[in-house]
Amino acid sequence: MYYDFGSIEKKWQTYWYENKLFKTQEDRLKEKFYVLDMFPYPSANGLHVGHIEGYTATDIISRFKRMQGYNVLHPMGWDAFGLPAEQYALQTGKDPRTFTYSNIQNFKRQIIESGKGIDWDREFATPDANYFKWTQWIFKKMYEHGLAVLKDVEVNWCEGLGTVLANDEIELVDGKMVSERGQYPVVKKAMRQWVLRITAYADRLLDDLETLEWPEHLKEMQRNWIGKSNGAMMTFKVDQSNQSFDVFTTRPDTIYGATYCVLAPEHPLVLHITSEDELESVKAYIEVTKSKNDMDRALDKTKSGVFTGSYAINPLNHKKIPIWIADYVLPHYGTGAVMAVPAHDERDFEFAQIHGLDIVEVIQGEAEGAYTGDGIHYNSGIIDGLYNEEAKAKIIHYLEKTKQGFGHNTYKLRDWVFSRQRYWGEPFPVIYDEEGHIHILEDDELPLELPILKNIRPSGTGESPLANAKEWLNVEYKGFQGRRDTNTMPQLAGSSWYFIGYILKNHLGMIPLNTEEAKKLLDKWLPVDLYIGGTEHAVGHLLYSRFWTKFLYDIGILSVQEPFKKLFNQGMILGSDHSKMSKSKGNVVNPDEIIASHGADALRLYEMFMGPLDAEKPWSTESLNGAKKFIDRVWRMFEFDITKDEVTDLRQIYHQTIKKVTEDYDKLAFNTAISQMMIFVNEVYKKQTIGKEMARGFLKLLNPICPHLTEEINKEILKQNEELIYSDWPIYHEAYLVVDEVEMVVQVNGKLRARFMVSFDENQEVVKEIALNHQNVTKHLEGLTVRKIVVIPNKLVNIVAS
Repeated sequence: MYYDFGSIEKKWQTYWYENKLFKTQEDRLKEKFYVLDMFPYPSANGLHVGHIEGYTATDIISRFKRMQGYNVLHPMGWDAFGLPAEQYALQTGKDPRTFTYSNIQNFKRQIIESGKGIDWDREFATPDANYFKWTQWIFKKMYEHGLAVLKDVEVNWCEGLGTVLANDEIELVDGKMVSERGQYPVVKKAMRQWVLRITAYADRLLDDLETLEWPEHLKEMQRNWIGKSNGAMMTFKVDQSNQSFDVFTTRPDTIYGATYCVLAPEHPLVLHITSEDELESVKAYIEVTKSKNDMDRALDKTKSGVFTGSYAINPLNHKKIPIWIADYVLPHYGTGAVMAVPAHDERDFEFAQIHGLDIVEVIQGEAEGAYTGDGIHYNSGIIDGLYNEEAKAKIIHYLEKTKQGFGHNTYKLRDWVFSRQRYWGEPFPVIYDEEGHIHILEDDELPLELPILKNIRPSGTGESPLANAKEWLNVEYKGFQGRRDTNTMPQLAGSSWYFIGYILKNHLGMIPLNTEEAKKLLDKWLPVDLYIGGTEHAVGHLLYSRFWTKFLYDIGILSVQEPFKKLFNQGMILGSDHSKMSKSKGNVVNPDEIIASHGADALRLYEMFMGPLDAEKPWSTESLNGAKKFIDRVWRMFEFDITKDEVTDLRQIYHQTIKKVTEDYDKLAFNTAISQMMIFVNEVYKKQTIGKEMARGFLKLLNPICPHLTEEINKEILKQNEELIYSDWPIYHEAYLVVDEVEMVVQVNGKLRARFMVSFDENQEVVKEIALNHQNVTKHLEGLTVRKIVVIPNKLVNIVAS
């Protein structure tokens, strides 16, 4: 009997979709289980097999939990605003709306054809007006709570393209920034931008990581990104001036060893304190710095810098120390100024050696360069004789007592620059009057939609293409002439709360976020129980989603402070050459082609059987063929005699399989669950018969991985009307897991000579005696002397004789 996977899979996919069989039920009695995929961007390339890996894993868990009696929410939507669509529109002249929604239909088709069970009534895309209305509303609330502010922020300005560029649109050529497209020069330029004050949540974002079931390496990535440092803020006065500047340091105990200070070239004090003699070189250095990005500056091994001609006064020993500027000091980290202690900091040591600056030791310790360990302080005034921690505390106490500084924490985390000079994004719900005052739109004026533009070319002024939409841009509002904001929100805006949007979306639209109805639903479904995706979003989407969740908790919209209870990172599927799949290498595998040649179930089965879900795994067409053969083997298994009565010889392996598969699904160990089901199928093949109840139980175990095959057998061969997806998960019985008897195999000089049954874990001496007395064994031992007997418990007796 041939398994026609093509027509059978299409049949079940159509049936599931048309009958909305995966629609989440409004069942208050069942415990909820919310399974989430990473928010896909619908590119023109469509899905690749890496997408299928993560999507299959979440689908397996959704089906498994539904059969276990949970009320499952498993939605899908589209992260469809953003830079890639805008770039494509610029290249082709096409409207981003048209091809974005066309791409969505292709993605949706591929997801349906992969067999994934989605509640499509909850589908939305970030450019849907009834969704981004609430993205704008959340921004409005952040503004009202002082978390959304306008600031002058340095951006990457490209005069040749007339626009601001993101970091990933910039290349370094000869140490200078140029545009990826056209190789035009790029410089740093201050522009007025919306900024979200995520730093106000830094401690909560850090502390609450301890409550999450996330991979430790991912939590560590967020800890490092937040980058909390404990230390002191202290004030250095500029000699012969009324100017001063603050320095943050994690090592206030080394203050007596500070021999110079360094300001970022962008520090507002630089040009005020630079002497006439040094002004030309300082200005030239500032201009060169504008063409470097932060990463290049931080990693620059040349340690360039110039002297300002001014000196600062050390607040502890009152010595004059020179003030330099250097591009390795970044304006937005700490205060943009550092005190340099070359004897006890590697970077300061290298800089001092290059520029001939003083090096003064203040901690006892041996090192070829800077000594950075613990030790007794000397040449250190009030902290002589103290070790590091005690010395730090005493210096901070002195600074606070003399009002020259205080204990302080700082963070690597920067506030989120929330403006993009783009067309294809959420417009800001803002109008500026003629004096520049900000007016936020009323709730009933949302959503503010994008105007339709024939050409979304850059404005050339640094503003977004919206600056060209004059009728949309200039408005009369509440009796004054106003101007809308030409910036749009970043792509990460919509993805920062999409898991909330799914809960509020239904076939009628979006339930208003600020209603009691929404509150009840959000209280029911959040947090997400399982979130599967890659690590690439660790310090972007995942961090910002946590920030927005905490804010919505603070204003009473949510009752949870964390969005994702458990997160699992799937590993990457590599090309058959063991390298990352890419078009240029020609090793990309298209799931459409695999589904056409092998079927969706075979693709799902293969990807789950490749290895542990979190491991990197190379693609193998030969192994894919093996998955297809197993599916055909299961299909043929149902040609055997299917009895009403239980086949007792299969009872033990059946219950062992239920136990193993159940435990492995819970652990996301799908590869070992499949191995166990293969063992079960092999045992059925030995018997050539299986009981109907056991047969259906096996189909339930395999159904989450191979839903089309199992539903077809259940319906057409077993003649069951109840779909497997809403059937009860099989339960194993402990009593049937216990083995009463096992078959022992006897080999004489490597050749099989006998089989016999004994009690499980029988005494080895008893086993030897039975083996030696077996009629066929004694026959083959005639005339020989037994030299050695090896017993492998519950399996084998190996007799060596000569």
